[in-house]
Amino acid sequence: SLLLPLAELVTPNVPEAAVLAGMKIAGEKDLAGAAARIHALGPRYVLMKGGHLEGDEAADYLYDGRAMQRFAAPRIHTGNTHGTGCTYASAIAARLAHGDPVPEAVRVAKAYLTEAIRRHVPMGAGHGPLNHGWNITPPRYP
Repeated sequence: SLLLPLAELVTPNVPEAAVLAGMKIAGEKDLAGAAARIHALGPRYVLMKGGHLEGDEAADYLYDGRAMQRFAAPRIHTGNTHGTGCTYASAIAARLAHGDPVPEAVRVAKAYLTEAIRRHVPMGAGHGPLNHGWNITPPRYP
């Protein structure tokens, strides 16, 4: 009740959104209702992250209180997805700091995240990390 009205954007995944909205989210059809309930709590935008849902696409939905925009990418089947939520939110925040409007920040961040997942770093026996530096050009030395 105190924090959400101050937020420009909240980025819940499906389990988080279910708690915030006070409802079960079984599929993409439930995301609109949950987004409206969360939006009513005060944030300007709600990005419903659909990565926990089934399907060939990982689709996210951005709600501004009037319209819902869909951002989808092919689902990449890998266990190396540790940190996707934090990475996505940080990439959006970085684009907002560069002056992008929220929908454009989400679009660019989704593309970055998708490629970081695609180029994951397999290591160890557990849930491995993304490749956050996939687009960094190594320095050239003389």
